[in-house]
Amino acid sequence: MTKIKLFGVREEDIPYIESWAVENEVSVDLDHRLLTEETVDSVQGFDGVSLSQQLPLTEMVYSKLNTYGIKQIAQRSAGYDCYDFDLANKYDLIISNVPSYSPESIAEYTVSQALNLVRNYNDIQQKTEEQDFRWQPAILSKSIKDLTVAVIGTGRIGSIVAKIFANGFGSKVLAYDVIKNEQLQSILTYKDTITEIVQEADIVTVHIPASEENDYLFDAQLFSNFKEGSVFINCARGTVVKTSALIEAIDKGIIKGAALDTYEGEKGLFPSDQRGVELEDPLLLSLIKRKDIILSPHIAFYTDAAVKNLIVDALDATIEVLQTGDTSLRVN
Repeated sequence: MTKIKLFGVREEDIPYIESWAVENEVSVDLDHRLLTEETVDSVQGFDGVSLSQQLPLTEMVYSKLNTYGIKQIAQRSAGYDCYDFDLANKYDLIISNVPSYSPESIAEYTVSQALNLVRNYNDIQQKTEEQDFRWQPAILSKSIKDLTVAVIGTGRIGSIVAKIFANGFGSKVLAYDVIKNEQLQSILTYKDTITEIVQEADIVTVHIPASEENDYLFDAQLFSNFKEGSVFINCARGTVVKTSALIEAIDKGIIKGAALDTYEGEKGLFPSDQRGVELEDPLLLSLIKRKDIILSPHIAFYTDAAVKNLIVDALDATIEVLQTGDTSLRVN
């Protein structure tokens, strides 16, 4: 019987893993730990490996996987920037990912956070906790219907966000993407530059991948072009935003507030239990404490549908490599 070792397994993953294993007549071993130099020897005797990894692997780990006859690594996420493709190729390892597991979940979360920012949710909750029940200008908001939304990146997720704002709320939607989606032309207007649309938008939401070109794309220069009083949502990748520049733009009154589901220094923290631990990241601590920023630990995707799809697609890719020598989800 085929045997697959899964690292980084969480409690909510287990029912979907066990169901898939029974359906496919595969033996699975579930390990909550990550794949590291300390845990790599546990893959000996297995046919395939699936990870939920953020931290990079050392060359020793790649080498040992090869020694133990492992031909692939099935990453249970869309992101795969923790892998070194040169090392993977050197040791004959196929890396796969799950490029689309629930774009609707992320889009829905994005819109909900935009609503929270526009409707002053944090401020209202704080005042309510203080038993300040007054109607007052500080919590007066605008109607989403009357706002202009800028969607940066109109792929699987961004296109759904655009449709929700345009069709659900009747908002004016502007967009930027290097590849224009012709099917969206009836609900939005593409602009030639990001700077051009952030100057007009009341809501700016980001849906682009992490890449060398996108590192710190949203910096002090770009934030200085935002429309005064606008809100910013990043449910994409933390590295596309220079956090200190965002905070500065909020402090200057250019941006009203932000919702961040990702953070540039999140690796090793999101997800983890840091209760009782003194965080040594003053930038992260400042994000947590501010009422004009909503910070969440990379959970926009986190629905039962997404968890199931991540498990099933990653394990299907593992079997595909074992049976055919390759997979359609290969990224290296």
